[in-house]
Amino acid sequence: MNKTLRTEPRRLKGFRDITSADLLARDRMIARIREVYERYGFTPLETPMLEYVDALGKFLPEADQPDGGIFAFRDEDEEWVALRYDLTAPLSRFVAMNPELPKPFRRYQVGPVFRVEKPGPGRFREFYQFDVDTVGTASMLADAECCMIMCDTLEALGILPGDYAIRVNNRKVLSGVVDAVAAHGPVTPETGLTILRAIDKLDRVGVDGVRQLLGPGRRDESGDFTRGAALSAAQIDVVSDYLNVKGTTRVAVCDELQRLIEKSPTGCEGVAELREIDEALSNMEYGVDRVTIDPTVVRGLAYYTGPVFEGVLTFPIVDEEGVSRPFGSVVGGGRYDGLVERFTGQKIPATGTSIGVDRLLAALKTLGRIDTQSTTASVLVTRLDKTLTAEYQRLVGELRAAGIGTELYVGTQGIGKQFKYASDSGKIVAVVIGEDERARGEVAVKDLRLGEELSKNIGADRRQWLEQQPAQLSVARGELIPTIKRILSRYAIG
Repeated sequence: MNKTLRTEPRRLKGFRDITSADLLARDRMIARIREVYERYGFTPLETPMLEYVDALGKFLPEADQPDGGIFAFRDEDEEWVALRYDLTAPLSRFVAMNPELPKPFRRYQVGPVFRVEKPGPGRFREFYQFDVDTVGTASMLADAECCMIMCDTLEALGILPGDYAIRVNNRKVLSGVVDAVAAHGPVTPETGLTILRAIDKLDRVGVDGVRQLLGPGRRDESGDFTRGAALSAAQIDVVSDYLNVKGTTRVAVCDELQRLIEKSPTGCEGVAELREIDEALSNMEYGVDRVTIDPTVVRGLAYYTGPVFEGVLTFPIVDEEGVSRPFGSVVGGGRYDGLVERFTGQKIPATGTSIGVDRLLAALKTLGRIDTQSTTASVLVTRLDKTLTAEYQRLVGELRAAGIGTELYVGTQGIGKQFKYASDSGKIVAVVIGEDERARGEVAVKDLRLGEELSKNIGADRRQWLEQQPAQLSVARGELIPTIKRILSRYAIG
């Protein structure tokens, strides 16, 4: 009759708990990215996680109902509000509400965004983005800077040219391709979108698959059929020629694109913008080993209005099915000259790029190029003798004052369990003082990482080196801080 009702511990589908190792690694990564952004003169901005749905541009056409893909609800005033699904729409709203901002307005922002998408391996409904945007200029210098920032950011994180590529295209060039297709037969607006969607699927379905999507359609391995654009053979050849555009330099690619779409004023404008970006990149010595012009880059069909760019990691990984493939895209963006106009009626040009923080962190972990230390304190001061607690507290205070992250063991377990706790929580050094050490004016210092290495089955050369670095030693009380600093320096920890 008095049975206690217990709440079942559950987590929402598509969400996750993030433990200390990943949180600390993410914070370190964000700090490095922030340093790059600030070197370019961008300043921080924080907008709310909740916005009115109309500010996000997420109402269904001609309906008082939010579009799919967002977490939305009515507030106390019966207005639709939603969790932001990106950081760009809130930025556009902020700029529209603050017309006095200096132009160009350059800001960065990092934070979580939310999308109602089907969860899967590596796909969550809450994830972090780190954006940088320039609002209020149509100059291609701003777009070129986005490409440079992507290069500098990846390299600051230890991902060097050869392991990444920044790929650039222009939506106006893609419009020029549709114009070139239309020269061989009628093309409706819907057919034009189908052509762009087919181009966007090149990496997934290959050239033959794209040709099928441009023609009658394509049936995939599961049996699902996708209707095609129903183009003629001559029209399909135009797109195939476009997909085969290549060149050893960015200028050569622009020349080839110009030849294909020379009769399209919009397309020629896009090529001219790509040439401006190339010139700016070349002036700053960002070569094709870092930034290329890639005609297959499409990105947001209804979003971008000019240059588009994405950063991909080219090193291979093994996916869930055991297949080796490139890691893929971790950063992307482009020019969006119409977003602020939704609020003001005036065209305010803007461009920016966004880093998928969680995906980039996964890449760094795959490469082994980020510290996965799970603790904020590298040292544990144990309590061997509880009557010496005041002495331990004084010792902890000295270590912290010297800038060394130090934790005092506050549990009730014996010394063996304290050492286990130190190892389990990622500590590097354990400090021990008993009555004997205190009487001699000494402190016992244990290098936990080295102790773990010595316990492994390792080669003779490695073992000889390790045995020359004592895993445990006693030092004079006054030598404790220099000793700990030397140990931590072995592991590149200050």
